[in-house]
Amino acid sequence: MLVTAVRGGLAFLTRLPVRTDEESWEAFRRTPAAFPLVGYVAGALAALALSVPFPAPTAVALYLAALYLLTGVTHADGLADLGDAAAVHGDAARRRDVLKDSSTGVGGALSLGVVLLVLALGAFSLTVSRGWHPPAVFAVALAAEVGAKAGMAYLVCTGRPAHEGMGSALAGDADASDFGSVAITLVPLVLVAAVVGGAGVVAAALAPVGVAHLVGRWAEEHLGGVSGDAFGAANELGRAVGLHAGVIAWTLF
Repeated sequence: MLVTAVRGGLAFLTRLPVRTDEESWEAFRRTPAAFPLVGYVAGALAALALSVPFPAPTAVALYLAALYLLTGVTHADGLADLGDAAAVHGDAARRRDVLKDSSTGVGGALSLGVVLLVLALGAFSLTVSRGWHPPAVFAVALAAEVGAKAGMAYLVCTGRPAHEGMGSALAGDADASDFGSVAITLVPLVLVAAVVGGAGVVAAALAPVGVAHLVGRWAEEHLGGVSGDAFGAANELGRAVGLHAGVIAWTLF
């Protein structure tokens, strides 16, 4: 069941050439723990690009390219849509209408641009903090990606769908008690932290879950519940914040 769910998650959350079918999709959407497990795969591949012995700006460019080649732009599009909805004055129904608009407004463009800049600066800071230390760079970048996917799983377990669609498909069955299985998938990161990265790895993994909680609260208040765009925004925001939290914790502790 878990292997099938991870296969479905790889097909849904990445652009990796993974065979998928209705069974794997159903297993994935009913298994929140599959989210961070997919994060280990995508995070490891992207973190490798950031750990190469190139000048920091080049390594960051490779990391960003690898990240979006691996994961596609679906989540970034969700962030842009949520940015447009946040910029609109009106009730939840009006904001949900904006989410369905395929054009990107100023709010979406600004949100996406700022988050990409924050992500790039976080990756740059990671490569230059405390000297170049590839194992720690890899571990913190990996933890941020796993944490971002754990944040999405948190919304699956705690969110109330705003309407029929991707949000209801993912958040319709699980409840808060299912997040325990998600937490278990983060245990390997604790073991990694004991060897390299220390507090930075832990902070990078946990901060995105806090971000997802805030995104979920905002969506509940302003959209009437979580949507597929909220999942994408939680992923993009969580990864960026996770990198900075990891750098800060690694530098201070």
